[in-house]
Amino acid sequence: MRNLLSILVVACVLSSCSQFQKAMKSEDIALKFKTGDSLYQLGKFEKANRLFAQVVPKYKGKPQAEKLMYLYSKSFYEMKDYYVAGYQFERFVSSYPRSEKKEEASFLSAKSYYMLSPIYSKDQTETKEAIEKLQEFLNLFPESEYASEANTLIKELDYKLEKKAFEIAKQYNHISDFQASIKSFDNFIYGFPGSSLRESALFYRFDSAYKLAINSIEYKKKARLEQAKEYYTTFKQAYGNSEFVETADVMATELDKELETYSAKS
Repeated sequence: MRNLLSILVVACVLSSCSQFQKAMKSEDIALKFKTGDSLYQLGKFEKANRLFAQVVPKYKGKPQAEKLMYLYSKSFYEMKDYYVAGYQFERFVSSYPRSEKKEEASFLSAKSYYMLSPIYSKDQTETKEAIEKLQEFLNLFPESEYASEANTLIKELDYKLEKKAFEIAKQYNHISDFQASIKSFDNFIYGFPGSSLRESALFYRFDSAYKLAINSIEYKKKARLEQAKEYYTTFKQAYGNSEFVETADVMATELDKELETYSAKS
């Protein structure tokens, strides 16, 4: 039985190869389309794509063009060529606004941009573009069967932007550029009010302010101590049970001692 199955698999592969070669050499566009469709259904996306590419211009304006353009676009997606897939799906939607495949094509176009989004440590231009594309899809198809997945993808992309901004601010803290760290964390806290990283951001903003104040030159020290204490209060009120509370409390005690010297002077 196993030998028979192996023979059948080999026969199918050889047959599809033979059909592909025959279609590639043929001048019959209908044969190319039909063979490409068959190969696509078998998961032979690269071969199908090569055949589709030969006949796309020749089917322009024909009744079969809509199906061809959908399969052509989808073959790029299946080949993981997301740059071209996103572009081709956009062309499909623009060319066939009444197509029953419009919703799916719109989603796959937006998802192609999502697939191009890099890890958070790299430039996030493509991430922002993917968020825009997915949001445009949701605006057009709020009740879509793909809406839930689109929202999930947007959340993942949003987190990348949050993580990027958070790590930049934290890096300033690590290299002792405390003023830049405070400003970056201020921007993060304002820009991502619902972030899961908000607790850490509030603590590290306080940590940066504390270190800036303790090591400050005299004529700026009092104001910076008071600012650090305000950041501590904001953090403590928001996250009284945080894993950082014990450390923050020790730092706040030292701030109070430093501030007492100014009270004594006055």
